Amino acid sequence: MNFLPENIDQYASDHSQKEPALLQELFKETWQKALVPRMISGHYQGRILSMISKLVSPKTILEIGTYTGYSALCLAEGLQKEGVLHTIDHNEELYDFQRKYFDRSNYKHQIKQHVGEALDLLPDIKGPFDLVFIDADKANYSNYFKAVIGKMNPGGVILSDNVLWSGKVTEAPNEKDEDTKALIIYNQMMNEDPRIETVLLPIRDGLTVSRVK
Repeated sequence: MNFLPENIDQYASDHSQKEPALLQELFKETWQKALVPRMISGHYQGRILSMISKLVSPKTILEIGTYTGYSALCLAEGLQKEGVLHTIDHNEELYDFQRKYFDRSNYKHQIKQHVGEALDLLPDIKGPFDLVFIDADKANYSNYFKAVIGKMNPGGVILSDNVLWSGKVTEAPNEKDEDTKALIIYNQMMNEDPRIETVLLPIRDGLTVSRVK
């Protein structure tokens, strides 16, 4: 979901760096073949992820929620020459789809795929991390943060996607809406945790940038 007027959103996109041809192809194939293709980051948010990664210049990146691999490739653009990106997804059916594009990129040997539940896999993925992108099941956002905060380098950045959740976080949630309730708790936690400083950006469906002190 976009919160800006369509003309403003389009203007911002038109006046931002173009996505590489490989990502254009990945975006198109995702919309042709994947379930729920709107989950893909896409051009504008992808360029933001790329820019943040280049500013951080991370040696180690962790992504929770790979989907078809678009955001991983954007984040990889900022990796140091010997850096590594670990990306986790529970959907093993997307593994080959992701790998096809990873292998065609300049980061073929730097992207490590992990299949399974993130909370089960995280203890065995070696940190410390300079950049983390959380974009998986919303109910576990707080648990993901608790699992990675102790593995962050000082000055490291944690990005959290979909934190506005179509605006639902600004309203009293339905009693059965576990995702919205979880995100309300998460957003408050990220704003109040003394170990980080956080800004919530109304980009697409909301993107939180949290810097580790």
